Amino acid sequence: MKTSERFSKIFRYLSKKNAELLEKANLTEHTFMIIIALIIGILAGFSAIGIRALIEFISDISFWGGEGTILQRIESTPWYWVLIVPAIGGLIVGPIIYFFAPEAKGHGVPEVMQAIFLKGGKIRPRVAVIKAFASAVTIGTGGSVGREGPIVQIGSSLGSTIGQFFKVPTNRMKTLVGCGAAAGIAAAFNAPIAGALFSLEIILMDFAVAQFSPIVISSVMATVVSHAFEGDFAAFQVPHYQLVSPQELFFYLILGILSGVASYLFIKVLYAFEDWFDELNKVPEYFRPLLGGIAIGLIGIFVPEVMGVGYDTINFALNGNLIWYAALGLVFLKIFATSVTLGSGGSGGIFAPSLFMGATLGVFFGGLMHQLFPTITATPGAYALVAMGGMVAGTTRAPITAIIIVFELTNDYHIILPLMITAIISTIISSYFTRESIYTLKLVRRGIAIKEGSEVNVMKSIFIRSIYEKDFPAIHPQDNFNYVINKIVNTRGREFPVVNDKNELLGIITVDLVKDFLFEKDELKEVLIAADIMLPNYEVVTLDDNCQTAMEKMRKLDFETLPVVENENSKKIVGIVTLKDIQEAYNKEIERLNFADTLASGIRMSDENEEVHFLEDYSILQLKVPKTFVGKSIRELGIRAKYGVDILSVKTHNKNRELIKAIPNPDYVFNEDDVIIIAGEQKNINKIRLLD
Repeated sequence: MKTSERFSKIFRYLSKKNAELLEKANLTEHTFMIIIALIIGILAGFSAIGIRALIEFISDISFWGGEGTILQRIESTPWYWVLIVPAIGGLIVGPIIYFFAPEAKGHGVPEVMQAIFLKGGKIRPRVAVIKAFASAVTIGTGGSVGREGPIVQIGSSLGSTIGQFFKVPTNRMKTLVGCGAAAGIAAAFNAPIAGALFSLEIILMDFAVAQFSPIVISSVMATVVSHAFEGDFAAFQVPHYQLVSPQELFFYLILGILSGVASYLFIKVLYAFEDWFDELNKVPEYFRPLLGGIAIGLIGIFVPEVMGVGYDTINFALNGNLIWYAALGLVFLKIFATSVTLGSGGSGGIFAPSLFMGATLGVFFGGLMHQLFPTITATPGAYALVAMGGMVAGTTRAPITAIIIVFELTNDYHIILPLMITAIISTIISSYFTRESIYTLKLVRRGIAIKEGSEVNVMKSIFIRSIYEKDFPAIHPQDNFNYVINKIVNTRGREFPVVNDKNELLGIITVDLVKDFLFEKDELKEVLIAADIMLPNYEVVTLDDNCQTAMEKMRKLDFETLPVVENENSKKIVGIVTLKDIQEAYNKEIERLNFADTLASGIRMSDENEEVHFLEDYSILQLKVPKTFVGKSIRELGIRAKYGVDILSVKTHNKNRELIKAIPNPDYVFNEDDVIIIAGEQKNINKIRLLD
């Protein structure tokens, strides 16, 4: 038995035992969630401390050129070593991510979002370990990425692992993942409020989340742990700033526009480099971070400021120690360096790079404005601080989180007004150029469409492993034509896999192919064999593919059946999946998700115009049928298409005046005394209310 299988078996056994213990403990659900949130906060806090220590340890090993900050050590290190170290880091990170946890590649947050939207919040336990090590090596050897994204993914993985351990339901699992993400940000910045808002605004994309208190508790606990072991440290050395004059707000508005444009540029360049590295087919994926490391080393020889998380340079910017006209170059170099690091397959976050770009952009713009209007503008450091929030808001599309993070860094109300203006304007401008944030764009490029925090394509959430058929009609390549015809006639289906003695897929025989030879059946029945008429070019799916992928391949070939193989690199067939299987699975999932009918049947509505709110902006309403509906059928009225609501039930009377409650068919004609129960968005419900 493999080590991973043995671990999984132990994990399942312990999970079962813990579920039994919890049942005996008779804890209320709220109490249980609070306790788990405390545990996640503590573990995430220690994880943040651990990854910071690991990054520092690897940095000390990598750059030994003297005392001082990491930037000072890099500047004192021989040029050839500055070139070699990032390459070594890439050489280490690439194989580790490729072979052990591909989810650890990149900036991490999109992978957490994908787990929430498609996997019910389930993240493999190993991701926390691999992400921690891979990110520490990438950052510690000079990779131009941040540590906040990894801490978020590690915290989320811990939350998911604990949820799986205690076998919590899906909705609670997502909350626990959110707890881990909130704790990660809180511990990274010593900003508990920002941590909670980050989880709600970016990870869960839902401010109406029912389990808000566990997220806050995890965030606070992670901050407490961080304080206890590292003191009440500040992520940055922020001096006191204030708004010099009301006219200065106009300059902050311009800064918001510039931040939005820079945010868009960062997003575009990052994914352009991802595409470029993905097209390097001749270079194995696990060696591509090596190329990225070499590129970073070449830049670092001349501009070491862009290496690592860049906190030293951010502090220089905030304290006015950067030359303002040189800072603009650092913005573009950081965009390039971060894009190369992540695009090549390195591991790290985009939060710190966004702060770096914002700080340097702010210094440039603030320095220019201060030169032109010295009496009505603050020093460049003030603009650097505000632009940090603007850049984060523009890239993540989370202006509230960006504002609160910067505010918690300063604890200064004077900065709030310019910060709000810059962050909101940056978000608007960046959204004008591209609809998606730096996180959601990665998911969209994978075919995962997110709308208001929920996965709109149900097909993508259903995986082949849950619906495929293990028993299937197979044809041997040496079977004669007569046998093939009998097989097709006596078996339902249009496509049949041709499989050899090793259970390897060789081709596909379709009904249409066989039809071409039927006129010569008597002459060919003993001569022609399956191998002669099979299609050698075909599409397959794996157990890890989803139904949307299978449907696209079926449409491409006009097939109703696809072979299922072990993995992408294997020809060994394990079963088939049919169009009927996919349709049935889809219908079951829709039935599970669209619970309006079930909910409506369980609600006792005795009074006309009684209304029940069951989802955000969705309602079920009982009211007397509008006069304009009387004498017309549901089909004739086109109620769903015209008004955007569904009729769940109609209360009417039979000939004996007995009340009947039924789900009507489209041809049902409304009577004057009918009472209808409808469901839909609140705005559409109100349209029906206003009808006479």
